[in-house]
Amino acid sequence: MRIINRSVSMPYIVAGLVSICSVFNAFGQPSDNDGAVSVDVVEWKLHGNDYYEQRYSPLSDINNMNVANLSLAWYFDLPESRGQEATPLMIGGVVYTTSAWNHVHALSATTGEVLWEFDPKVPKSTGVKGCCGAVTRGLAYSDGTVFQATLDGRLIALDAKSGAKLWSVNTVDTSKNYTITGAPRVARGKVYIGNGGAEYGVQGYVSAYDAKTGKRVWRFYTVPPLSGDTDGVEPLEMMRETWSETETQIDRGGTAWDSIVYDPDTNSLLFGVGNGSPWNPNIRSPGGGDNLFLSSIVSVDADSGEYKWHYQTTPGEAWDYTATQPIMLAELDIDGKQTKVAIQAPKNGFLYIIDRTNGKLISADKFVDVTWASHVDLESGRPVVNPEAEYWKTGKPALVKPSWMGGHNWHSMSLNPKTNVLFLPTQESAFPYLAENEQSPSRLAVNLGVDTKAAGLPDDPAVIKAVKEATFGSLVAKDLTTGKDIWRVNYPGVWNGGVLSTEGDLVFQGAATGYFNAYNAKDGSLLWRFNAQGGIVAAPISYKIGGEQYVAVNVGWGGIMPLMTGVLTQDSALGYAVNKSRLLVFKMGGKAQLPADDRPPLQLQAHKSTGDAESIRKGYEVYDRYCVVCHGAGAIGGGVVPDLRFSGFIGSPEAWKSVVLGGVLESRGMVSFKAELDEGDVENVREYILDRVRYAQETGDTVRPYR
Repeated sequence: MRIINRSVSMPYIVAGLVSICSVFNAFGQPSDNDGAVSVDVVEWKLHGNDYYEQRYSPLSDINNMNVANLSLAWYFDLPESRGQEATPLMIGGVVYTTSAWNHVHALSATTGEVLWEFDPKVPKSTGVKGCCGAVTRGLAYSDGTVFQATLDGRLIALDAKSGAKLWSVNTVDTSKNYTITGAPRVARGKVYIGNGGAEYGVQGYVSAYDAKTGKRVWRFYTVPPLSGDTDGVEPLEMMRETWSETETQIDRGGTAWDSIVYDPDTNSLLFGVGNGSPWNPNIRSPGGGDNLFLSSIVSVDADSGEYKWHYQTTPGEAWDYTATQPIMLAELDIDGKQTKVAIQAPKNGFLYIIDRTNGKLISADKFVDVTWASHVDLESGRPVVNPEAEYWKTGKPALVKPSWMGGHNWHSMSLNPKTNVLFLPTQESAFPYLAENEQSPSRLAVNLGVDTKAAGLPDDPAVIKAVKEATFGSLVAKDLTTGKDIWRVNYPGVWNGGVLSTEGDLVFQGAATGYFNAYNAKDGSLLWRFNAQGGIVAAPISYKIGGEQYVAVNVGWGGIMPLMTGVLTQDSALGYAVNKSRLLVFKMGGKAQLPADDRPPLQLQAHKSTGDAESIRKGYEVYDRYCVVCHGAGAIGGGVVPDLRFSGFIGSPEAWKSVVLGGVLESRGMVSFKAELDEGDVENVREYILDRVRYAQETGDTVRPYR
């Protein structure tokens, strides 16, 4: 079905230079965006700027004709040198942002002066429960209150003027491996939040809490429990029909770890659901089935949580193809009829446009190279799967595109509603899936049912070079009217930042290589760039105050890609030894300058392995199960947590045991593995890392790692 000549129905009134004046919800009542707004002040109050989450700014003071004069107005050093994924907010002259380990910062929007800060004191040991680092994607604001969700599962309300805590509730069972990395959303007097942890065996759900009191209003579980009923409002019997019985004692995953969107036109909450636990369906649901609501967009009543409809992007999901990527709302002219739609580009590589009133699929087109399915049948809405990609059935390795990193991940896309152009950060990568038909018994090991050792690269520089060249990112401008790409900018690596488009015909995006870029929205030409001294994964915003337009972005390399993939990201973030995590804020004629970069490279340890080939092999197997998620494939750190090849502990067996078994670094997030490993395992891992040091020395690998 072709999309033609769309006319835009904006949820907000834009008059002259003023972007958001007075916003009304679906029932004609003033929303949280009410308030006096002058031509001198344009705020960014919601995660995606508006409820439609289009991440488009109607400001044009900074434009494609003058952006070359954009410069740094002020910057703020964030307290943790970890991944920074948050979208800032700007309300009432104050920039609110949150950083790794859930620190909250309130800063003057014009000067960066610290007004208040709040530290929820998340235990660093919580980091071992998360697949993807101590990250957070943002805050929510409503009626003088700032809301944050913490890595350890709390939802906290703070007074926006003082930072004082108003209430705090625990949203998860802390005895299980739940985490929260997504930003809360606020609407209808409620705060909505999901959670993460599917790879560690939890049951996903979305909850609504009263914004004034913190009292839970409803909860919707995304997968059925192993036995019995839940206290949720989900259609449990319908879900159960899509699962088969299993002997596993690990909950089935389906965490809604990021995308939640309030639809004011239908008073609905739309949320994306993630992968199953484990990925391998032979373990999770051996009799087959679609496994609702894995990899689905689900629509529920925003007030009651009652089910309305769902669309499943990947039935019976088996490749970690989450549907938790950003969901954008719009109105499109579909075959001559104005249609309210939801737009999503999930991991599986298809761009979906769905009727958000009933969940009917309108279109599904590939936006990256896809090999797991040939196409999506528009009548049934189901993908036509390539049988060779069904590794759990064939028992053979299947090289599948996209990889588990996805053709698009959580990094925000942007839509210019005047030109109907979608700006989408994409990535090309492949992964060799091979079934491992056992579940992990450990609380500290990911439970995938996939042999990750099959993805190990050989010690062959030519092979490594070829894989790196085939793994790259792009920023794509796609015309939703025609479905065609207008332009494309390629990056040498994946995991590039979220996107902002503006009325000034500009597209802003940060890159893994450490630059903040501005492109011409018409042709993709690079108009301006800034050396941010660190990789950027977060999305920018733009606001106006005192008659001046500002652009702001958080800087800090991190997330699952740099943590886990080792050699594929060692050239990213300019090869810096440590993150320089900051909030950068730009305006025309800004006078601030970053301090000189004084991060020196480190030298590889001089220690040598004394282990034989068998002990090194055993060490690799233990490392691959327990260590790779944080310390990188091939023991090559991605620049976020310590690269173990450079650790001062590896030269001494006793010092090494004090960390891995004794937990001497637990306060920094490295918990003890004494319940999972014995001294022989730990020594084998040390010998494996020393062998990696040997290889780095022989090949001249002098990447500058985290220290």
